[in-house]
Amino acid sequence: MPNLQILLPRSKLDLLRLVVLMLLLIPIGAATLTLVGSAFKWHGISELFGVNANAFSAVVAEPGFWKSVGLSFWIGLVTPLIALSVVIIFIAAFLNSSGFKWVWAIMKPVLAVPHAAAAFGLLFLIAPSGFIIRLLSPEISGFLRPPDWLIVNDPAGISFALALVIKEIPFLFFVTMAALPQTDLRRTQIAAGYGHGQIWSWLISVFPAVYLQIRLPVFAVIAFASSTVDVALILGPVAPPPLSIQILRWMNDPDLAKGSIAAAAAIIQIGITLLALLTWWIGEHIVLHLARMAAVRGWRFKRDLAFRIFVASIMAIAVGLVCFGIALLVLWSLAGVWRFPNALPEIWTFKSWISQFQNLVETGWRATKIAFISSALSLMLVLANLENEHRSNIRPTRLAWWTIFIPLLVPQIAFMGGLSVLFLRLGIDGTLWSVVLVHIIFVFPYVYLTLADPWNAFDTRYLNVARTLGKSDNRAFWEIRLPILLAPILGAFALGFAVSIAQYLPTLLIGAGRQPTITTEAVALASGGNRRLIGTYALVQTLLPFVFFALASLVPKIAWNNRRALLPTRMGQ
Repeated sequence: MPNLQILLPRSKLDLLRLVVLMLLLIPIGAATLTLVGSAFKWHGISELFGVNANAFSAVVAEPGFWKSVGLSFWIGLVTPLIALSVVIIFIAAFLNSSGFKWVWAIMKPVLAVPHAAAAFGLLFLIAPSGFIIRLLSPEISGFLRPPDWLIVNDPAGISFALALVIKEIPFLFFVTMAALPQTDLRRTQIAAGYGHGQIWSWLISVFPAVYLQIRLPVFAVIAFASSTVDVALILGPVAPPPLSIQILRWMNDPDLAKGSIAAAAAIIQIGITLLALLTWWIGEHIVLHLARMAAVRGWRFKRDLAFRIFVASIMAIAVGLVCFGIALLVLWSLAGVWRFPNALPEIWTFKSWISQFQNLVETGWRATKIAFISSALSLMLVLANLENEHRSNIRPTRLAWWTIFIPLLVPQIAFMGGLSVLFLRLGIDGTLWSVVLVHIIFVFPYVYLTLADPWNAFDTRYLNVARTLGKSDNRAFWEIRLPILLAPILGAFALGFAVSIAQYLPTLLIGAGRQPTITTEAVALASGGNRRLIGTYALVQTLLPFVFFALASLVPKIAWNNRRALLPTRMGQ
């Protein structure tokens, strides 16, 4: 882990480093130890948790177990494969185009949409009684009633995978754009000078360097897709469900004997994620071999116009699905009577908002408090870390990056159960601060990833001038660096806020049902099927991050209204 020296006497540095290390590693390690002890009936741990020695046999004997494993495995692979392919080829084709900056501007608010809200929007769009079928009925489709089609919750998990793909595209787009300044884009021109096509030139000259930087985020996508819970509850298969859903059911089962079964299944879930990562690693080497073979044989792929149009269409569809989905959340939250096949509601009403107003305020405010505190604390730790890297003239090692990303690489369902039991034994479960602590584990990596590149790209000559004029390192930090980097700092905070708002499983298990947020309430409504309430709660869940992203964009413009050179467009941030 990188050093964390900043504004503190030398004697306190070890304590600060220890805090970050404990924050990222100890909860996961302790929870994993709890799971392993419960599953294997280790002495001492078994006395605490009461385990079953035949837990693994019970898991494997569960009807539909192998299909659940297969679902988790293939979803974990297909999601990053499609999302990364679309993002990389789109950037290769259109990075230097005049409209690319507008695409990048659209991606930022799309990134703020929580996974659950995007899944609900997709549900309202593609369901048999969804908006697409309504637009085609009855004139084109001939349907007077919703068709009996298994589109949502299909056994193959196609709608589930689609929801994950359209949400991971903005994330991978974001991390790829963050990696571009660290690469030499002139290589594309050199490759094009040898007669290679535009896309192929970028893939063979720039993409290898970019991929080295985004590899860990891609691994995080694999881990998330193979073990996600909230999206699976909304759009995933039901009988059998993905393994993560089955684990959650065993965790919540009133039969205490199911606890050891859940622990064994959680360990199997870790194995599935590791297998998916290993398969991806093998795929990396296969793709590398094929690319080298194509380059050696002189393949140039000059005719790529049709391919560019195809990829642009896929990108437009992905972004459009999220945007239309959010619009449908608005419609359903205001819908009174909306019979099929009418394209729009017959009656508009605020009944859903009025009836749920008190709970919306309570759960929304609680979610805001948790997200604000966890994002603020994460931002403080990240600023401390980055400032120390600058003062010590060090760069994070590969081990440091792995440490930072460990919370995103370990399936949440695999250690949240053990962590909830541990918190219960310590008597700190169900409290606001316990939820905040767990949220920081997931918010910190995103805030660090967002802020690291603008921080390292900062022109340190400003600091040299300040020190020449007698400013100390601390005053230069507070009076020079922070004001100039206000925009990316607020952007990192807004992203951390959005990540916290979207946390479902940590809030559900660590909060022990006593700290409900807008996210846990929205996902809980998925089983009820009341689209008006779902639309209301999911829309509030979406609006909260949007407010902070808007503030992150607006505040620098107001603060530096008389210093236009400090605005992001001028500073290149």
